[in-house]
Amino acid sequence: MKAMNIGQAAKASGVSAKMIRHYEEMGLFAHPQRTEAGYRLYSEDTVHTLKFIRRARDLGFSLEKIHDLVGLWLDRERSSRDVRAMANAHIAVLNTKIDALLTMKATLEKLVDCCHGDDRPDCPILESLASEK
Repeated sequence: MKAMNIGQAAKASGVSAKMIRHYEEMGLFAHPQRTEAGYRLYSEDTVHTLKFIRRARDLGFSLEKIHDLVGLWLDRERSSRDVRAMANAHIAVLNTKIDALLTMKATLEKLVDCCHGDDRPDCPILESLASEK
């Protein structure tokens, strides 16, 4: 198994060196070995874990939930029921965010439709932003 420095691990995993250090501090993976000069050395297993973390982040999971997911992933005795429950809970959070974004979009579209977009100074978009509602 080939050990990698942080730059190589970042390139192999698609996670920036800064985030690798942050994830290490958070305990999302075991502290890597270090050279005599103090440089971190990452294993292929750690890079695999970093890829797992990146994919979970891409799906919008919080770092707290990713910590839980990594723990479940590493626990070969775990029940898939727990993972499914976490995924379903996350879907509910995403649906709430989607609803909020759709509401914002509809409101902004209505304001844009009301704005003449010409040389006149009156603008319903700015008026709505300035209102105290």
